[in-house]
Amino acid sequence: MKKLVLLDGHAIIHRAFHAIPEKFSTQSGEPTNAIFGFTSMLLNVIELEQPDCIAVAFDRKGKTFRHHADESYKATRAKTAPELIAQIKRVYEIVRAFSIPIFSENGFEADDILGAICQKVKAENDVQAIIVSGDRDLLQLVDKQVSVHDLSGGYRKAIKFTPAEVREKYGFPPKLIPDFKGLSGDASDNLKGVEGIGPKTATDLITQFGTLEKIYENLENIKPTIREKLERDRENAFLSKRLATIRCDAQIDFDLAKCQVENFDRQQVSKLFAELEFHSLEKRLTKIFPPQAVSTEKKSIEQPSLF
Repeated sequence: MKKLVLLDGHAIIHRAFHAIPEKFSTQSGEPTNAIFGFTSMLLNVIELEQPDCIAVAFDRKGKTFRHHADESYKATRAKTAPELIAQIKRVYEIVRAFSIPIFSENGFEADDILGAICQKVKAENDVQAIIVSGDRDLLQLVDKQVSVHDLSGGYRKAIKFTPAEVREKYGFPPKLIPDFKGLSGDASDNLKGVEGIGPKTATDLITQFGTLEKIYENLENIKPTIREKLERDRENAFLSKRLATIRCDAQIDFDLAKCQVENFDRQQVSKLFAELEFHSLEKRLTKIFPPQAVSTEKKSIEQPSLF
């Protein structure tokens, strides 16, 4: 089985930024905590997973189809800190220096791009995909060919979610994650769900009836206090499910062969590490990729112009 690692770019950047002190910077004052965390995680993935292929999905600026469906989608989130925005371009430089393909699309989130890639991968019986992210919305993509490594405790302590782990954690299979969000909502994305129904009741309803549609078809079999809430917030429930559902139809040009972990421009990577004063990461790079094993000829990959 070929192993494909898919990185949820912005989710990893944000987690790194908040996990590493902001005072982490170069001598000239350039903030580097998010860049360092992302790059360290990337090296961990390469060292520990030894993937055959690797790719990164990033969000793009601007509204997505979810914002057009609900103007309040993610409206409660705080604005991205300027110190983090300043580091994102550098992360792209790191990814490109490692010759890792970048995927993104206007109107879609990185989750949807990862979903589209997984949809294509499922046509290949000999590929196992690992999604690396801190976003558990991606658990709905988990199946026999796709697993999610949750970064809550860093990559070396990442929680691996297979279909069995998702069922053990939530009490239902991965595909019902959007139905769960439709009932219980999600404060981080400002999904309203059904007011008064929390995770426990949502789980009970799903394990008893299944999908949100099935729950509403069986309202007469649900006790009155809960039925009243469901009837009152029917519209919010189905909207929240729709917004929580990852779309897999983004038109991306994905070619597994172009994602192979191959030789990269070692000099360019080392130059970036020197500029960013990532001396410890340079030592790790040398351990993982001994200089004689890496070509100095840069692999040519056509990347989207995002900056």
